[in-house]
Amino acid sequence: MDCLIFRAQYTKMTIKKLLLLSVFISFLFTCKESTTIKIFENQILPKPQKTNLQKGAFILDASVGIEFDNDFSISANFLKNYIESNSGISLNSKANRNIKFIKDSSIINPESYTLSVNPSEIEIKSATDQGAFYAAQSLRQLLPVEFENGTYAKNEVTVPSIIIEDAPQFKYRGMHLDVGRHMYSVDFIKKYIDALALLKMNTFHWHLTEDQGWRIEIKKYPKLQEIAAYRSETLIGHYSDQPHQFDGKRYGGYYTQEEVKDIVAYAKERHVTVIPEIELPGHSQAAIAAYPELGCTGEQIEPATKWGVFEDIYCPKESTFDFLEDVLDEVMELFPSEYIHIGGDEAPKTRWKHCNNCQVLIQKEGLKDEHELQSYFISRIETYLNSKGRQIIGWDEILEGGLAPNATVMSWRGINGAIEAAKQNHDVIMTPTSHCYFDYYQSENEDEPLAIGGFLPLEKVYSFNPIPEELTAEEAKHVLGAQGNIWTEYMPTEKQVEYMMFPRVLAMSEIGWTQPDLKDYSDFSNRVEQFHKRLDALDINYANHFYEVEGEMIKKDSTITYKLSAPTNKHDIYYSTNGETPNKIYKNPITIDTSMTIKAQVYDAAVIEKGKLFTQHINYHKGVGASIKINVEPHKSYPGSGANGLINGISGSNKRYGDKEWLGFWGDDVEITIDLGKETEINSIETRFHNGQGQWIYAPTEIEIGFDAHGLDSKTKIPMSNDILVPLKIELNENSRKIHLKIKNYGIIPEGKQGAGHKAWTFIDEIIIN
Repeated sequence: MDCLIFRAQYTKMTIKKLLLLSVFISFLFTCKESTTIKIFENQILPKPQKTNLQKGAFILDASVGIEFDNDFSISANFLKNYIESNSGISLNSKANRNIKFIKDSSIINPESYTLSVNPSEIEIKSATDQGAFYAAQSLRQLLPVEFENGTYAKNEVTVPSIIIEDAPQFKYRGMHLDVGRHMYSVDFIKKYIDALALLKMNTFHWHLTEDQGWRIEIKKYPKLQEIAAYRSETLIGHYSDQPHQFDGKRYGGYYTQEEVKDIVAYAKERHVTVIPEIELPGHSQAAIAAYPELGCTGEQIEPATKWGVFEDIYCPKESTFDFLEDVLDEVMELFPSEYIHIGGDEAPKTRWKHCNNCQVLIQKEGLKDEHELQSYFISRIETYLNSKGRQIIGWDEILEGGLAPNATVMSWRGINGAIEAAKQNHDVIMTPTSHCYFDYYQSENEDEPLAIGGFLPLEKVYSFNPIPEELTAEEAKHVLGAQGNIWTEYMPTEKQVEYMMFPRVLAMSEIGWTQPDLKDYSDFSNRVEQFHKRLDALDINYANHFYEVEGEMIKKDSTITYKLSAPTNKHDIYYSTNGETPNKIYKNPITIDTSMTIKAQVYDAAVIEKGKLFTQHINYHKGVGASIKINVEPHKSYPGSGANGLINGISGSNKRYGDKEWLGFWGDDVEITIDLGKETEINSIETRFHNGQGQWIYAPTEIEIGFDAHGLDSKTKIPMSNDILVPLKIELNENSRKIHLKIKNYGIIPEGKQGAGHKAWTFIDEIIIN
């Protein structure tokens, strides 16, 4: 107790004073123990199944030994090296007080463990080295964060006495990294794997080939390294920015086979399986640039210099299959994983439709169309990989035209692919864009790093349940787990990858490991705040939005209020409603009965700014507070604030379509009825549509409008535009209670455009009624 010094002169002290002192010291130690419980039971990520703090502590110092046999060589050596390399403590081979690794065959789950710390020893029990390794990661998180970067200067450390019994919910707990769009150093790939190991994630999905670059050395085909690995330049800014501009700089590289072997071995020492992805038949423009005969036209093309989906895909000729089998042979020599990911997504059929070879093959094999030709393509590759003792994983498009017999489906376009596959008794891995795409924005701040779009905050990631409600208990057994994906079109640096990955990967780790009934976002966010110190020590560039103010419009009966909140409730929110600097402590929701500009910010106890300034303008037009009905629900990935968000007085971002105000609909005509509650003079209706065609988003070409019971009685044409935002204002002279709108979807995206052949998205902003 450094803060208290007792200078006791016992000869002058009365018995009464001694008793009082004894009680006081006992009180202090009780408080200290209570604090320890709070700290140590709430700091481990992902959250264990059971923790039970005991009395006392284990002193870790140079007198401690470590006992293990060969069954636990990876986990024990990892822990030994971690302690010795990052502190002044050296462990003996055996001593009076030991860290013991004990094989317990009664533990059925191979990834389960028991960690028991008491004053005399630390016991790690598991049936396997992998389970023991996860115990070591939990023990690691009980040690001071200074162990992470070697700055722990003391020669001993106190570890609380605790019993942890733990096991994962899912057996597949993964993270993906795209190195095709942007490439990263071997050291960074290892750092990425280290992070997965710390969080008890067991799979690294390494996306190695893309239209923009081929990133793995294949010795039989040297042009993959000479041509496919390099693009001539790279798009500047966002794909939606028009006109497209480029940096004029050659970009690329590849991982040698020796580097790949080194990374795979490094991951194995951390019980992380590396699954390679070799994209086929689509996302193959770079490979076709190196060997044009792999395409349908045979024409010379270049690796792609911008993002998106491209029409040049592998042609299903025998020579193409020979090439792919040769490539996969070399890949399998490097990666011992059970699974090989073969992509299968976003393969436009344009070239196949106009290819004589493809049409002859369709007739020969009795296939119905190009979708069944893709299924034939995937099945050919699966048969080959199965003959080598391997299994395939593919994105959910491999369902189209019929699923290959033994394929595992990675469901990314929502959960329907997973439901369909599981009902066909195929294994599935859940990675829907709505919760698992970490290339989406994680904050609505305008100064966030450029991203592809979307909006996926930490809390939404954490809310994900990988088991679809539509599955029976038996079907749900086919859900192997979940995965977070990092697509890197807009991540040119390693620091930016970390920023987009953290802290959302912390939520993903808990989705895969922790049982649903143990999950609680408030508890999780508190642990994440504590975990920031560990991330700092690891030199990880994480995003911190815990002090950002968020706002929510609330309608109750006829009253409309605006609620302010922040992810952490440890500090006060100050606000103003006149656009000035926040000057009042927020206590209750703000009544909205006129247009206003709300500003708010989190301040600490010393009234020092903790977060960024929040500004929200509310336009109190005639539709605010009205009732609204829509014929279809917005897509789960882009729900905005629901139907009421279209008339809540808040307009969406000028730069992004994925915030809380824009509503996204995929392929649907949208019919909207707004009930103002009474007959009202209506002079104008205005809204705007997003038109980011590179993201398959098209403004509608027509809107129908009607009033009260008259139905839809007039049409307004919307001129075609290349602008990213398309405004619409209809001048009126009406008195009506109800407004009916029908917003017609653009339809099928034409050939030559991104997403050709797919339904277009419609994104709608605030409907302003004056």
